[in-house]
Amino acid sequence: MQKPAVTVMVKAARLAGNVLLRNINKLEALNVVQKGRMDYASEVDADAEKVIVKELKRAYPEYGVFGEEGGVQSERRQMWVIDPLDGTSNYLRGVPHYCVSIALVENGEPTDAVIFDPLRNELFTASRGAGAVLNDRRIRVADRKDLEGTMIHTGFAPRERSRASAQLKAIDALLVHGEDIRRTGSAALDLAYVACGRADAYFEAGVKAWDIAAGLLLVREAGGKVCDFKGATLGRMDNRGPDNHQIVAGNLKVAESLQKVLVNTGYAAEFDAKF
Repeated sequence: MQKPAVTVMVKAARLAGNVLLRNINKLEALNVVQKGRMDYASEVDADAEKVIVKELKRAYPEYGVFGEEGGVQSERRQMWVIDPLDGTSNYLRGVPHYCVSIALVENGEPTDAVIFDPLRNELFTASRGAGAVLNDRRIRVADRKDLEGTMIHTGFAPRERSRASAQLKAIDALLVHGEDIRRTGSAALDLAYVACGRADAYFEAGVKAWDIAAGLLLVREAGGKVCDFKGATLGRMDNRGPDNHQIVAGNLKVAESLQKVLVNTGYAAEFDAKF
């Protein structure tokens, strides 16, 4: 049975999804701001986050909020970590691949997660110790023994371009074994796809807590492993955690093999004493 908090999160995510869909045909008229180098947001991001926060606060006024657009809105032991539009660049260009991501985090650890793809009407949910679900169907990570034939997702965060050559070296090594390396433009959906077996693994650096908090719980509850490039546990998934995260996700064997490639090619060492 779905937890009451998840029920509220689902409602909030669907309301935000409606905001995204209503504005699909108005993209040229949207007010777009540049938050950083090649990092954009629109009024849709902000409007969707406001809808989410309003719904969550109505049910749980005592919880804190950490959103991509609004930042920290009260700090508490339990925090809502929100990305109202993960895949903004895709959205603004009319590429049909983006989602709403909401996690409930307690003392930095995700306890509940919702990722909603409004275009495909796909709802991914998870609660700690209760498994992961896609539209009422239990999901599991892919059952692969090694990197041979894998489909691996990654990303090229604008803030990580100085390390791009090291990342490409790792990709070159992975392509010796893998079927393909793909960059979809949404970290949250990359993790959701690992959780349901559409992708075998995912790795990226420079991601924020709101990008991955919900997705990493989905992967864990789907039987997968999540770690950083050195194989360590990720930091807190709230405003008190690292500003940027490295992440590797997949089933146990694939995640460990992928993480070793990142070390052996020198990509992992690029982050030594730099965070």
